[in-house]
Parts: sequence; structure tokens; C-alpha cells
Amino acid sequence: MNHNRRKVRALGLCSGGLDSMLAGLVLRKNGIEVEWITFETPFFSAAKARNASRMTGIPLTVKPIYPIYIDMLKNPPAGYGKYMNPCMDCHALMFRLAGEVMQEKEFDFLFSGEVLGQRPMSQNKTSLRYVEKHSGYDGYIVRPLSGKNLPETIPEKEGLLDRDILLDFKGRGRKAQIKLAAEFGITEYPAPAGGCLLTDKGYTNRLRDLFEHQENCTEEELHLLKFGRHYRLNPQSKLIVGRTQSDNENILKYHHPKRDIVLDVKDYPSPIGLIPHGAEKDSILLGASICTGHSKAPKLAPVKVLVQAGRRKKTIQVIALQPDDVRKLLIR
Repeated sequence: MNHNRRKVRALGLCSGGLDSMLAGLVLRKNGIEVEWITFETPFFSAAKARNASRMTGIPLTVKPIYPIYIDMLKNPPAGYGKYMNPCMDCHALMFRLAGEVMQEKEFDFLFSGEVLGQRPMSQNKTSLRYVEKHSGYDGYIVRPLSGKNLPETIPEKEGLLDRDILLDFKGRGRKAQIKLAAEFGITEYPAPAGGCLLTDKGYTNRLRDLFEHQENCTEEELHLLKFGRHYRLNPQSKLIVGRTQSDNENILKYHHPKRDIVLDVKDYPSPIGLIPHGAEKDSILLGASICTGHSKAPKLAPVKVLVQAGRRKKTIQVIALQPDDVRKLLIR
């Protein structure tokens, strides 16, 4: 590489997995200055990427992208995978956002740790091509681990990147990656399974229910989908009941104190119940009865439940409804 010119700089999408790390290290080893960017939504966090940055010393930018992401998620042009995972449009969106940063900060090209054929649906040649075309940065996306199996990119044509440094990994096997990791001295890395909640059946059933019953939703409401049991009381109202102490804490952490109703069974150990956006009297009674059914309260005796909406508090009496009696209301 000609050392009289300025240093070549590349910006990578980082999931925090082994492939992301290796892609960055391969380029850095060959004299390219690398940085990473990762995106955060309620469906996936930047925790793994932050860890990868600490382990490798590759600088990382974390960007929350909830508003733009939710618009894409509601109507992904390429559709969903098995659940509500819009993988191809998700990758295209991330490369588009990364491309804007690339231009703004004058990086020469983008890169990722994708391996041809590793994921049959989202990493075949057609999918990788779709992502490039719809990102707006066609030709500027380098995949160092599989580059020799893919068409020549613009940075290669312009002499910024030597094709010889690219690898020819393909398929679902991990042996080549594990061997390369050992060469770089990487001994700790997360399992290859993704950390995206949109591939989780239970989560996506709750998400689909939310989209069907609400025009818009907040980030906090999407976090709430991760915790407790969710019951659809009627088209306007739903109930969330904690399963564990941790659920209870998170339900209270993400709830909207002025708008949501909190239910707390008095006198007996019980989970927290939450009715987002409040509800009519009948739905509050139903929610309180279900919540009581998950408590240690006796089965057929009247039980007091504290109903709190903002600063307003009142106590009502209900008879517990057992989980088996309301199974049909459970969003599963």
C-alpha cells in the first residue's frame, strides 16, 4: 500500500459477535484504520458491541435509532423472517445510516462481518445484494471474511483495498473463524445466536398484538413487552402481570406513571399488575381479579387491591380469577 497517501479509513457495522471482531481485525492488521458503529432499539442492545470494542480497542459509536426503525418495522418491503424479523430491510437501513456517518466523517468504505451462506435467508448472495442496493451505498460495502467470494467493490477498484487481504469464508461452519480468532488472540466471544427480540416467538406475538390494537407506541411500551404475562382484556385494554421480582421492578421502571394504572394486591404476596393507558371500570375489575389469581390470596374470599393512577389511589375488592380461567386472554 502506498504510504505517501493518507491512511485508508473504514467504518464497520458491529453486532459484537466473533465475525464482527474478525472483520475489523483483518482490516486493521493490513494497515486500514477501522472504527465501528452499532445501533440500538428496544429489540437489540449495544452491550455485545461495547464489549467487542473493549476487547479489540476498535473505537465504537452507539446510535439509538428507534423512530426510524419502528417505521421500517411496521412495513418492511422485503417482509419478515420466521417471526417479525425484517432482516434484509434492517441490514439495509443500518448500512444506509452507517453510510451517512461514513460520508460525514470521511471514511472510505463500510464493512461488516457477514459470511456468505452462514445464514441461509439473510446471508445468501441475493440477500447481500438486496441490502447493498437498498442501502444507497452499493459498491462501498466490504465483507472482509467472504470478500474473495463476492464481486469486486469500489475501494478495491480504486486501489484503497487490496483484494489479497480478503478471505474466502463461506457456509455455516465456524472452524475457520475459530482458527482465525486464535491467531488474533481472541479467546472470549459470544455464541453466534443473535440477540434480536424480533426472532423471539413470545415477544413477537405480544408485539403483533400491540400493533393491532394501537396506532403508535413508545419505546417504553416495547420494553414492557419483555416482562411478565400479557393479557388482552378487550380491544382497548391489556394487563401485564409480573412473574418475578425482576419483572415487577422492570414493569414499574418502564410504566408511564401519569397514564398507566398500577394494581397491587393488599395483604398477600403478589405480583405487580399494570394496565397501560388506563381502562374502564369493568376492565380494571377484571385486571385486578386476574392479578389476584397470581397472588398468594385465598381462592374464594374477597381480596383488596390497590388501584393507582398517577397520584390517585383507591382500594377495590375482587375475587381471584385463576390463571386457568383466563388462559384464553393470555397473549402467547
